[in-house]
Amino acid sequence: MKKLYILGISLFSLFMASCSDETMDRINYDEAHPSAGAVNAIYQITDAEVATAYSTINGAYAWYVVSYTEQMCGTGNNQLRDVEVRNYAEMAASTTFNNEWNSTYLNLHNIAQAIAKCKDGGLNAGYTDVLGVAQVLNALNWGVLTDLHGDVPYSECFSDIAAPKVDSQKFIYDEIIKNLDEAISNLANGGSHLSKQDIIFGGDTKKWIAFAHALKARYLLHTYGVNKTEEHLNKVLAEAQAAVEGGFAGAYLDVFNGVTADNSWSAFHWSRCYLASSKTVDDLMLERNDPREAFYIFDGFKTKAGISTPGNEEQATATETMAYPLWLDNGAANLALVGGSEIYFILAEVKARLGQDAKADFETAVKVALADYAYASGKAISDEEVAAYLEKIAVKYSENALNEIFVQKYLAQSRGEVLETYNDIRRCNFVDGSYAVKLTNPNNTYNGTTNRWPLRLPYGESDVTSNPNVAAAYGDGGYVFTEAVWWAGGNK
Repeated sequence: MKKLYILGISLFSLFMASCSDETMDRINYDEAHPSAGAVNAIYQITDAEVATAYSTINGAYAWYVVSYTEQMCGTGNNQLRDVEVRNYAEMAASTTFNNEWNSTYLNLHNIAQAIAKCKDGGLNAGYTDVLGVAQVLNALNWGVLTDLHGDVPYSECFSDIAAPKVDSQKFIYDEIIKNLDEAISNLANGGSHLSKQDIIFGGDTKKWIAFAHALKARYLLHTYGVNKTEEHLNKVLAEAQAAVEGGFAGAYLDVFNGVTADNSWSAFHWSRCYLASSKTVDDLMLERNDPREAFYIFDGFKTKAGISTPGNEEQATATETMAYPLWLDNGAANLALVGGSEIYFILAEVKARLGQDAKADFETAVKVALADYAYASGKAISDEEVAAYLEKIAVKYSENALNEIFVQKYLAQSRGEVLETYNDIRRCNFVDGSYAVKLTNPNNTYNGTTNRWPLRLPYGESDVTSNPNVAAAYGDGGYVFTEAVWWAGGNK
């Protein structure tokens, strides 16, 4: 009897131990917030689209770069004031873009998970439409990251490697093009899994294919300086034409599509009042009697302080006094991932470089840009005004087509698409110095000799302090003023 009692206690103890383990496993499992591996990839696409539009493309990267391109000026006696006067520490510090660096990598990690789930053996295996969309977003985010920073960790990211190596921009660009080719192939298989979860194109795979071709045209054009041949330009032309033939009219995020109340530019402007209209843009508009000029200069603060001159320290220090673009007041304006006019400007530029007639594409680009600016500003530009403007700039186009193409693209992209303007300035200066807009900020050089216009943006602090490979590439941060990215003639 005693033996049976002891055996019973032993069995009970063993049962309780087993039960405790199971109970603890269940307690430690957060059923309300399942692991990323259990989340359907279609929901990750929505998150990726929002993060791409708000953080990667229309966040602090753009708010700093808009001062470098002089499409707006920094004000407010804070970070953007320091940028406007070209403060070395503000522009070269690893802390400056740490949030954007981290959020872009987090977004890329999310996209990488979605891609993996759509492949053989994954949770969403066979969802080729979801896979294709994820690959397009993947290419776009890597494109922004490497265009701004140059060589970055890529191939060893999202693995068990604690300190991923820094890959060359050339390698990353090859991967971007490969990613887009695969996306086009996967999207061609169709599919209807995304629907409303795709808040860019509503799951329309044909529109995503056109978008992929547009991105291929953009990234191939970026590399023209290191592939300076007629054959390369023809490749760009073919991709741009495929995008137009596929119906590409821009990729935008509608901010009232269940996402938020304001677009990121408006939210930033009204929380900080750090942005003002730039004399560089206004002078170009006034010279051309541009109908957008009335919308670009808006005295929302009712101070009659006027327009900002790039580099003017007194104006950069001012708070809530300078005029600003009217569209910043429109929180309902959409956010561009790639604007509708860009593809026509690409067509116009490539044809002009090839000696072909580019006027029709040039005029279409300008019409699309005028419509976009009017929409964002909550105003209207009449057909008569459009016709008069095209007639006015036709004279300048006839004098130097490539110059006017770049001027008009610069004006078009002053409505938030400033990262691509930054790319245009750097690549054209490397190709042949063909960029037509002359930057006027006197602080772009220090003592008239030392460059203080960033050729790239610094790496994020999180990796500079934790990854010795990134720390070695960063050094003291001064490289941002001396070393161009690969496609602009640099070595990293």
